[in-house]
Amino acid sequence: MVDEKRCSFCGEIIEPGTGKMYVKKDGTIYNFDSNKCYKNMIVLKRVPRTTAWTDKAQAEKEAARKAAEKKE
Repeated sequence: MVDEKRCSFCGEIIEPGTGKMYVKKDGTIYNFDSNKCYKNMIVLKRVPRTTAWTDKAQAEKEAARKAAEKKE
């Protein structure tokens, strides 16, 4: 069966046969589901955890909210 790949920036599942693969000189492989994700990470050098619409940012926001509730 085909491996399930996730976008390296936003975390969405990439359909087989679609997306873009970017390989750095050090051998690191990035998979992107859209040109939007590619441009944000490679061209604009943005960090996924600070970009509001990514899964990583949502998870960090949720963890901060839970920590705040626990603190109260």
